[in-house]
Amino acid sequence: MTPPAVPIRPGSEYPPGGTPPKRRRWVQWIVVAVLILVPSGYGAVAAVQSRDTDGAKSLKAEMAGLVDDWPARTQRSIYQVPIPYNATKVAYFETNSWQTSSLYVQFTTTAGGLDTFLAQLGAGRADLRNGAVSVTADQAGRVGWKFSPGHDWAGTVLPAHGDKPRHEITVNLDNPDKPSVYLVSTATFH
Repeated sequence: MTPPAVPIRPGSEYPPGGTPPKRRRWVQWIVVAVLILVPSGYGAVAAVQSRDTDGAKSLKAEMAGLVDDWPARTQRSIYQVPIPYNATKVAYFETNSWQTSSLYVQFTTTAGGLDTFLAQLGAGRADLRNGAVSVTADQAGRVGWKFSPGHDWAGTVLPAHGDKPRHEITVNLDNPDKPSVYLVSTATFH
């Protein structure tokens, strides 16, 4: 004769008044712990990475220095830097922070290319002050530019206006047919 069957509650795997086996509880606790700890770990790692983003990115960029290439079209648009199509020796460097970002650009162009560049910024040769170096010493040091005496420098600062960034322009006119332009365009975010 077989013992009577113990009725099992619907949705339950063990008899009424019974408890789940201890092994099952142990597995449940591990699953709960993993479900809590793994996302917390990812959150902690993300917090550390985002907290040091500005300093680390800035340091990496400064160690790399100027990039011998044209800035991306998006960068030229944001910073409103119309590099002439025939420019040579183009290089750039970008810095970013919460409130301001700057694009450093250098290039060599023709006399006509310089005039076109200045006109697209709403300026002209008359705005360039002879002997003036408009890029600050701190800015120049950041990318390794040297504006030593004995050269034919001319510069101007075009202030920010509306959505237009600030442009600090210094031009080397030692060879008037092939001027070299050094520009720092700074966009401020409010």
